[in-house]
Amino acid sequence: MQLHAAQFPILSSILLCCLAGLIIVLLLPPNRDTAVKWVSAVCAGITLVISIYLFAAYDRSLGGMQFVERIDWIPSLGISWFNGVDGFGVPMLLLTGIVFFTGVLSMWELKDRVKEFFALFLFLVLGVFGMFVALDLFFIFVWFDVSLLPMYLLIVIWGSTAREYGAMKLTLYLLLGSALILPGIVYLVAVSGLKTFAIPELMRQADFSGFEQKLAFLLFYIGFGILAGIWPFHTWSPPGHVAAPTGVSMLHAGVLMKIGAFGILRVGMFLCPEGWIYWAPLMALLATIGIVYGALVGLRQTDLKFVIGYSSVSHMGIVGLGFATMTVDGVNGAVFQMFAHGVMTALFFSAVGHIYDRTHTKEIGELGGLSRVMPVASGYFIFAALTGIGIPCLASFWAELLVFIAAFRVYPVYAFIAVTVLVINALFILRVVQRTCFGPLDERWAHLKDMTFGLGLPRMLLVAVIVVFGLMPFLMYNVIQTSSIPLINGLTGLQGITGLLSGLP
Repeated sequence: MQLHAAQFPILSSILLCCLAGLIIVLLLPPNRDTAVKWVSAVCAGITLVISIYLFAAYDRSLGGMQFVERIDWIPSLGISWFNGVDGFGVPMLLLTGIVFFTGVLSMWELKDRVKEFFALFLFLVLGVFGMFVALDLFFIFVWFDVSLLPMYLLIVIWGSTAREYGAMKLTLYLLLGSALILPGIVYLVAVSGLKTFAIPELMRQADFSGFEQKLAFLLFYIGFGILAGIWPFHTWSPPGHVAAPTGVSMLHAGVLMKIGAFGILRVGMFLCPEGWIYWAPLMALLATIGIVYGALVGLRQTDLKFVIGYSSVSHMGIVGLGFATMTVDGVNGAVFQMFAHGVMTALFFSAVGHIYDRTHTKEIGELGGLSRVMPVASGYFIFAALTGIGIPCLASFWAELLVFIAAFRVYPVYAFIAVTVLVINALFILRVVQRTCFGPLDERWAHLKDMTFGLGLPRMLLVAVIVVFGLMPFLMYNVIQTSSIPLINGLTGLQGITGLLSGLP
């Protein structure tokens, strides 16, 4: 793994920006709601600008780990403040910046306990950014937990449908995942015989046996995979989606589920390649079951958020299937799917949240003809639905295309089953659009006003991102493949960790 040091600690500046915003919000008087919102928006805007800069400045010709920062923190234990991003991390930072900024703007109408909400929101995002930049296993575990802890309060206080149940189930499941990740980290560090938690050093110097890699990978796959919504550990996700307020749903589906998949990639696949090879067939099976289960259960839902929630389980199964192929195309498609799905679900939940705020219902049967009175708001909902079903020239299409090309080569039966079910699910989503936005207008909604320009601004940004990366997918692929090519070359050349250290050809 090539490491390229940063001249300026730009990755730490993202974390400091979130921390500074959190401190300022906490210091503001409780009745300064507008100031709290503006501080959060400015903080989110700065992190978005930095994430865009990192995406543009990442040197595709060099590849490897760039913008690296390292300061020894507890040398006696081998723990260090060690940050860096590669072709997998940069897209996730960009995704987080986009969803963070649009999530803050989507909650602009919030009036209940505004200070507490945005303080927890900033704290949650701090953990997300930290997780995507950390290269030290200790800090990966810390940031993973930081990104989860605020979720319970954000849902149970500001949530809606069955919020106590949704918040508690989410918290218990994710804490279970955390309880598996920590033993995996401690086990690998202990058996390595090295006094370090740094991933690059463990990759370079440790000589893990096949058994050690298989055991550790399984712990990481289940521990991180619970957050990624892998079947059968997904049952926390749809209730959590439904109960959460709009901005939290956007972060929950758009970013937090990606932390789980990213953890499998960064920790499991990098440190335990033989474990990845050994468990790949099981990963493919569980991913396919997740795709089928999420799509078919979604067919029976009558709540818009439940439809999106189970759709997220299905789409995250595509990520797992891509990883299981152990091919460049599969990994490229999986990481692109993480990004595209994050933006798409953020738009989906943002649009549904706006409709719910006006109608106070998410039941499909109670809605109808909304495009007559809310054409702009309905337009965002329809666009998100079209992105979700993989319409060509939108971002999700290219991600799913690569995954299924790779899957048909490696797991043709699984791929055929998954594609068939997704086609059926696409017809159902179109049916949901028809029943919600078209048909006879319910007289209860005749008085509704359409979305204003200000409220539509975050949705416009999400649409623009989907279109840009749908029309120019090479912008994303050129970044991702700088890491996917050496990763897969390592698997092809050697069964051990040293294979992952080969540079780009």
